[in-house]
Amino acid sequence: MSTPDPTSFLTMLPTLTSSTPEVPAVEVNATSCQQWEQVNHMLFHLGNLSLLLGLLIPTTLGLHMILLRLLLMTGCSLFIAWATLYRCNLDVMVWNVVFLVVNFMHLFFLLYKRRPIKIDRELRAVYKRMFEPLHVQEALFQRLTGQFCTIQTLKKGQAYAAEDKTSVDERLSILLKGKMKVSYRGHFLHNIYTNSFIDSPEFRSTEMHRGEKFQVTIVAEENCKFLCWSRERLTYFLESDTFLNEVFKYLIGKDITNKLYTLNDPTLSDKAVKKMDRQPSLCSQLSMMQMRNSMASTSDTDDVLNQILRGGSAGSSLPICTLSHAPTRCRTHHCFLLIVPGSSPA
Repeated sequence: MSTPDPTSFLTMLPTLTSSTPEVPAVEVNATSCQQWEQVNHMLFHLGNLSLLLGLLIPTTLGLHMILLRLLLMTGCSLFIAWATLYRCNLDVMVWNVVFLVVNFMHLFFLLYKRRPIKIDRELRAVYKRMFEPLHVQEALFQRLTGQFCTIQTLKKGQAYAAEDKTSVDERLSILLKGKMKVSYRGHFLHNIYTNSFIDSPEFRSTEMHRGEKFQVTIVAEENCKFLCWSRERLTYFLESDTFLNEVFKYLIGKDITNKLYTLNDPTLSDKAVKKMDRQPSLCSQLSMMQMRNSMASTSDTDDVLNQILRGGSAGSSLPICTLSHAPTRCRTHHCFLLIVPGSSPA
């Protein structure tokens, strides 16, 4: 067998290399832009300008979220028009449609939250007088009065609470219209006027001790209308809202202070009481001499009461019960609270 000539392989190499497919050479820096495209249409730039303006809106502006969503929607709409009319790019158009829908839903939610709240005409005076100065929003006030609150009426002469009979655990009320009279064993104590709590002293004094009865009788002197909360449900609601809980503490404390002042001078006219109610605080305006109280045990309350109402000197010899020890209208820890008109300083 003859051996192949080595030179024959050399002659075959050019034919093999020419028969193999030619692989294109890889360009250097293929990812770099060799030639920039032309500037995009004006719609593209307007869309980016809308996004930029939306991001530049300061957060201190009250409507910044609404303006942001509006500008984002404008930018998405311009991108959709640009991708559809000038680029014919489906994926760009679809993504911007998704962004447009999401921003529209958020804008609708923001506008819904800012919708005007219609407060009932009967409750608007209470809101303006008591809650709005404390920065309670209308939506929060509507929640407070819309779920577990009723508006009830009393005709002239009907009783809101009877002494030693009506439980204090059932309700808390604000007088919307009319006037009520508070008395103890037939003796007049003070009046309750419009936009005032009816039973704030009882509400505060029995927060820790349930099952007690009213120590006074409250009767409608005119046809009355009042806002009434279920005490149990109101307490539960206030526990879930710290801000509103503090608002109620302030309003009830101020109302109790005003009632103590009317006890000091039961002859105050309606106009004087309403003027007094607009004052931020009465404690700083009253001296201890003006707020002298008489205190007696439950066994001889009637005798002391008659002596005080007659203007006798027995009242001036009784121990003084200061405001800090007398948070209720008529009784705290078995003490009867009265302001002694005309008694001599202790």
